[in-house]
Amino acid sequence: MIRAHTAADVRAAEEPLLAAGEPLMDRAAFALATHVAGELRRRGHRIPGSVILLLVGGGNNGGDALFAGSHLARRGCQVHAALLAEHPHAAGLAAARAAGVRVHALAGAPDLDDAVVALARRAGVWVDALTGIGARAPLREPVAGVVTALAAERAASPDEPVVVAVDVPSGIGVDDGALPGPVLPADVTVTVGAAKPGLLLPPAAALAGRVEVVDVGLATLAGQAPAVCRLSGPDVADLWPVPGPADHKYTRGVLGVVAGSQAYPGAAVLAVAGAVRTGLGMVRYSGPEAPTSLVHARHPEVVTAPGRVQAWTIGCGIDPDDVARAEEMEEGLAAGLAARVPVVLDAGGLSLVHDDAHADLPATVVLTPHAGELAALLTARGEETTREAVDGAPARHARLAAEVTGATVLLKGPTTVVAAPDGPLYAQSDATPWLATAGAGDVLAGVLGALLAGYGDALAVDAEGRLAGLPASLAAAAAYVHGQAARLAAGQGTPILRDVVFSVRRTSHREDDISRHGAAAGGPITALDVAAALPVAVAGLLR
Repeated sequence: MIRAHTAADVRAAEEPLLAAGEPLMDRAAFALATHVAGELRRRGHRIPGSVILLLVGGGNNGGDALFAGSHLARRGCQVHAALLAEHPHAAGLAAARAAGVRVHALAGAPDLDDAVVALARRAGVWVDALTGIGARAPLREPVAGVVTALAAERAASPDEPVVVAVDVPSGIGVDDGALPGPVLPADVTVTVGAAKPGLLLPPAAALAGRVEVVDVGLATLAGQAPAVCRLSGPDVADLWPVPGPADHKYTRGVLGVVAGSQAYPGAAVLAVAGAVRTGLGMVRYSGPEAPTSLVHARHPEVVTAPGRVQAWTIGCGIDPDDVARAEEMEEGLAAGLAARVPVVLDAGGLSLVHDDAHADLPATVVLTPHAGELAALLTARGEETTREAVDGAPARHARLAAEVTGATVLLKGPTTVVAAPDGPLYAQSDATPWLATAGAGDVLAGVLGALLAGYGDALAVDAEGRLAGLPASLAAAAAYVHGQAARLAAGQGTPILRDVVFSVRRTSHREDDISRHGAAAGGPITALDVAAALPVAVAGLLR
C-alpha cells in the first residue's frame, strides 16, 4: 500500500531528525541521483556524457537537486544547473561547483523563459526542483512563466527529454492534487520520506508519472494515519473473501440487485454479470419482465424469488422518474438500512439521497457517482457546484459528499477516489483508458455489491465500530479489481492471464467477436468483456 502524508506531517517528522544531525539531504540526493541514472539506463543511454539540466529553486528541494547533480557529475554526466532563486541552497551549490556542475545564475535575468528553454534543449534529462512541498499552488512569476515555457517545449518533443521531479512536480497542489496553474509534467517523481497526497489524487496524479518513494528514516510517520492511501495487489488479496471447505452459498454472501428497466434492460445484465463473476454465493434479482428475461438468458443461476440478502446493489439503469421502479429502489434501501447490511447506490439510486429523507446514512451505504452525478447530488443537498468544479477538485468534493450524507462515496474517474466521512481517502489508478465505455459503471456496482455481500453480516453486527473504515477500503478494492479486469480484457495484463481471458471470451461471448479481437490487440473493450475477465483477475490476485 502507498500511504501519502501531508506536507505538514512530513516536515514535522523531519524536524527531530534534522535537529539530531541526521543526513536526510545526503540520503535524498543520493537516491535522486540513482533514479536519474536508472532512467538513463532504462532508455538505453550511457551515463557518462549524458547532459542533465537541474532546474533549481530555493530551499531544500533545490539543495537535493544540487547535491544529486554533484553525484552525477562525478559519474561523468555533463550537468548544468539553472538557478532561478536569488539564494539557492548554499552547501548544495558549493558541492555542485566542486564536482564540476556548470552553474547558470538566471534569477532576474532578462528573457528568463528563453534562457531556460535554451539550456533545456541541450539536455536529455531535466530535474525539476523549482518548488518543494512548502510551496503553495499556483506558481508565481517568474517561475510560472518558466514552467509554462518548459511544459510547451516538453510537449513538442514527447520522447525527449525525461523529466524527473523532486518530491512533487512544480505547480501541483501538494496536499489536494489540484492544478490551479501551470505545471511541469513529470515522467518520474522521486518523493522523499513519504508520498504526498497530490501524487495520488486527481487531477495532479496524471502529471506525476511513476512515483518512487525514498525512505530517509521518517519512522514517526508509520504511527500516523495517512491522508491518502492506494491499495496494491497484496492489500486487495488480504481483503478478498475466499471460501473455505465449510462454506455454502448463503455464507459466501447473497446480493440483492434492483437494476434495469424497460428502457435500459442491459444495465441489469451488466450489474449482475459483475456480481456473479466476482465470487459470491447468490444473486437475487428484482426487475420488470424485459431485463429479467435478459438476466436469466445470460445468467440462469440468478434467483428472482425474494429472501434474505447480505447486501444490495440498487439503481443501475433506472430512471428516477419511473415511479414504480423508484418505489422498488426505496424499498431496497429501506430494507438494507433496517437490516443494517451494506447498500450500493448507483446511477438512478443516487436520487434517493438527493433530499433529507435519508439525511444521515451509515458508512456501509456506498454511493458510486461520476463527476456529473456527484455535482447534482451536492447541489440537491444545498452545496451548489458543477461538474467542472468536481473534475477540478475530485477529492474535496467526494469528501464533502461523504460528510453531507454520512455515506461512503466512490467517485468514478481515471483515478477513482473513495471517501468516507472520516479516515483516509483512497485513490485508485488501476484501469486503462479503454474502460471509459458504456456500462462499465454497472459492472463496477455489481463487483462492489458482491464484495460487500461477503462482509455483510460482519458489517451489520459491528456495533462497536471495530470495522470502521472497512467500507471505504472495500470500495477501493472493488475499483482495483475492476480496473485489473479491464486491463486484462484490453490485452494489457500478464500474458498468461490474457490468454485465459481471451479463451473464456471465445467460449462464452461469441457475439462479441469484433470487440474481442480489438481487445486482444490491446484496444477496445466492452463492459461485458470486463465482466468476463473478472474471474481471472481475482484468481491472479489471490495467486
